Amino acid sequence: MNKYVKMLGCVLSVLLLVGLLAACGGGDQQTTSENNSNDSENTEAPAEESKKPSYTFRLAETHAPDYPTTLGDIKFAELVKEKSDGRIQIDVFPSAQLGEEKAVVEQVQLGAIEFTRVSSGILAGFNKDFGVFSLPYIFESQEHMWNYLNGENGQSLLSSLEDSKMKGLAYMDPGSRSFYTKELVTGLEDLKGKKIRVIQNEVNVEIMDALGINATPMAYGEVYSSLQTGVIDGAENNYPSYYSSKHYEVAPYYLVDRHQRVPEVLLVSTVTWNKLDEEDRAIIQEAAQEAIDYQINEWNRYEKESEEKVREAGSTITEVDDIKPWQEAVEPVIEKYRADYGEVLDAIEAAK
Repeated sequence: MNKYVKMLGCVLSVLLLVGLLAACGGGDQQTTSENNSNDSENTEAPAEESKKPSYTFRLAETHAPDYPTTLGDIKFAELVKEKSDGRIQIDVFPSAQLGEEKAVVEQVQLGAIEFTRVSSGILAGFNKDFGVFSLPYIFESQEHMWNYLNGENGQSLLSSLEDSKMKGLAYMDPGSRSFYTKELVTGLEDLKGKKIRVIQNEVNVEIMDALGINATPMAYGEVYSSLQTGVIDGAENNYPSYYSSKHYEVAPYYLVDRHQRVPEVLLVSTVTWNKLDEEDRAIIQEAAQEAIDYQINEWNRYEKESEEKVREAGSTITEVDDIKPWQEAVEPVIEKYRADYGEVLDAIEAAK
């Protein structure tokens, strides 16, 4: 009996020892688990910062997809997308898909359309100081025009658009406007009395009157048929428009006097602008400036190409040798508006 009691005691001792060892092992396992948990907390990445918002905007353009201003718009949109790492997308709508310039500017003021490219001639209806660009012969050359536009006074004028609920981002090159007619003209005397289509704008009518020309305001889309049927004797525009409109087919005589250079303007709605942070504003402004150099190069290329094409088609090109008689004839028009644009005209004169 004692023998069995001793054996039972040994078994119980062994079982007790195993239990103690298991308890110790369990304690070690729990500590390791807690330590691993702490390590995991220490190495966890900090909470990710909220991402910057993405935008998709529209840019309205009246010209065709291959026109230099449209190409400038497209380059601008590409640069904005690149500089924002794809966050800001600007879709360009050419060929007046979103409306004609005046109606589009009104939509930009409301923020319904975010961006547009328009003629500064249109902007005169929203900011009277831009009417100065419709005056004749105020720029002697492309270089003279850009000296003014890139200078302090030109940039100040651009900034003044903010009072009209839109921000001017940059100017674009418009080329220069000259006359083209159904019959050969070689100088000012040949133009006197002729019916010449002009933009529906008071200053343009006054310019024609001063030159002795019968001004005929008319929508652009009606010009080809009016030339063809003899309703008008001619019109006036730049080389690219003369070529792309095919007006050279019915008015093959082009008289180069360069009476107007009316800058184009790239605009953004202040409603849109005010929603953007400083970084995104800087991206858009920088892209606009970079796109202008591209647009100027495209304009120069397209202008040269247009001249070559109309010459090949049989157009007769005549350069005005002495522009002084033309300038003297329109001086009363400039003086009439000097009270409105005196400071701007002085700054343009100083930029020669």
